[in-house]
Amino acid sequence: MNIRNFSIIAHIDHGKSTLADRLMQATKAVSAREARAQLLDDMDIERERGITIKASAVTVMHHHVKGATSDVLEEDGSATLEGADMLNQSDEDSSLFMLNFIDTPGHVDFNYEVSRALKACEGAILVVDATQGVQAQTVVNAYLAINENLEIIPVINKIDLPSARCDEVAMEIEQVLGFKAEDCILVSAKTGKGIPELLAAICERFPSPRKPMMKQTRALIFDAQYDDYRGVVVYARVMDGEPVSLKLGDKIRMMGTGRSFQITDIGKRTPKPTRVGKVGPGEAAYIVAAIRSLGDVRVGDTITLEQDPAKDALEGYKPPVQMVFCDFYPATSEDAKGSDFEKLRIAIEKLSLNDSSFTFIPVHSEALGFGFRCGFLGLLHMEIIQERLEREFQTEVVQTAPTVTYRIRMRDETIVEVHNPAELPAGGTYEAIMEPICKVEIIVPNDSIGAVMKLCSERRGEFKAQTLVGDSRQMVTFDVPLAEIIYDFYDKLKAMTSGYGTMDYEVKEFRENDLVRVDILINGDPVEALSFLTHRSTSEYRGRLMLRKLQKQINRHQFEIPLQCAIGGKIIARETIKAFRKDVTAKCYGGDVSRKRKLLDKQREGKKKMKSVGRVEIPQEAFMAVLDQSEE
Repeated sequence: MNIRNFSIIAHIDHGKSTLADRLMQATKAVSAREARAQLLDDMDIERERGITIKASAVTVMHHHVKGATSDVLEEDGSATLEGADMLNQSDEDSSLFMLNFIDTPGHVDFNYEVSRALKACEGAILVVDATQGVQAQTVVNAYLAINENLEIIPVINKIDLPSARCDEVAMEIEQVLGFKAEDCILVSAKTGKGIPELLAAICERFPSPRKPMMKQTRALIFDAQYDDYRGVVVYARVMDGEPVSLKLGDKIRMMGTGRSFQITDIGKRTPKPTRVGKVGPGEAAYIVAAIRSLGDVRVGDTITLEQDPAKDALEGYKPPVQMVFCDFYPATSEDAKGSDFEKLRIAIEKLSLNDSSFTFIPVHSEALGFGFRCGFLGLLHMEIIQERLEREFQTEVVQTAPTVTYRIRMRDETIVEVHNPAELPAGGTYEAIMEPICKVEIIVPNDSIGAVMKLCSERRGEFKAQTLVGDSRQMVTFDVPLAEIIYDFYDKLKAMTSGYGTMDYEVKEFRENDLVRVDILINGDPVEALSFLTHRSTSEYRGRLMLRKLQKQINRHQFEIPLQCAIGGKIIARETIKAFRKDVTAKCYGGDVSRKRKLLDKQREGKKKMKSVGRVEIPQEAFMAVLDQSEE
């Protein structure tokens, strides 16, 4: 059987989804009437932002003719799953191929989707924009594929644009990634130029799936999503087994969880869900087995048959590590007496069924009430989750400032992980605070290299390497604390490079540093949701900056409100919100000055009493203001 399994990988906005659209059209999987841009991006937010968030696996049939011209491929390139029996009827010049490909996200926050997809493939198409050249995520994705020992076909996309520089980009690919410039395939996913040549290369250059190592069925789960009607839909790649490894009615066992289920539906996405009834080694398929909880399924687990189980499971994936944390609290509704905590809880639980890469635990704040502390893979991931909660579940949320994971070395040498500054143990009970350090790779034009190095140095970055990328760009590598990246680092990078700078980062280690917790006191009361950890050298600057923002966001009250920053018991900064004052001396016309003084003293005493019993109303905008750490 002629099967090819491959992924489409690239930097963000280099045309992966458009290329996937064109491959489906060229193989007649999608008619001209059904075709639309970003066909595999199911969510509205993906289509609006022009980014892929979830990887999508698709199966198409392609009739490959050796040495055929584009016209022949255009005319004879159609095939259907119903014709799968023809697979063994190929001759030397003409063959029918089953192409299983996965369209993956390009943003660094969704790197886990790429790594999972590559595990289920033998090849990868590396897409590079003909106008932008090799970017930071291009390098990372290429090495992910190389580490999995995959065959890689470099593709230069968008060659139809007037600013395309195909020869220069081909040389960049050779210089930076090590692939021969002449092996690059020139493609325009928009016009369809070069697609027949790419399909021919897929059939001829990508290897067939490896032969089964045992007769027992083993299938690797590379994705899962929740359906309200069918339960958890599992996407798996069959690695080992008989020619018919899985079929309708089979009882399967998840080797990791030990749970057993009966298959009620099995099929392929073509891109419409199409029931096939059975699959064999080398094929990818979706499986429905009345699985009601995503907790019963682990991505990376191995599926085997209950009646003849395999002894050893396949090598799975490392679970995604959440590095950015923030709290979500329900916004208080105007027409309701309380908050919508229960509505938020249901929304987060449902969303987690379709995205198991973020975590959540219930928390309570004196200022904001009950909510959830959520862990994310990055800032974009956090933003996407918040937007999906508001769009898909009509849930308004208040989000606190993002924090990162810190490790605390206690006096007994044990290591404790802290996701929120409020969880930091009391001073004197620990020896050191260790923060996550990222390896940051930045590709920038030559004229911006000085500004970028200054930015990294200001963020406590440590220079590591500098490499030429073509004639006009360079790649610099720094070690930068993750806490210094998660605020406005990327925005500043884009601004100082006129939009041409790109970056990629990965957490490499936890390193001990002189870190302190800064507490924010409003009217003398600490507000846990506003506490933050920072380096001692920048604590006063960041504290004063936050106080000035809070001073603008919190409304004036009938009494004076002190805003303070404290490290332990020491106040390091203070701002004051003045009180509303009534002119109590307006009714005094002449007379002795003691009359006015008596009225002012009486007012002062009233303000003092009001301050001792008064409660400061903190608007939601005040918690959002701390997200922006830039100077105004």
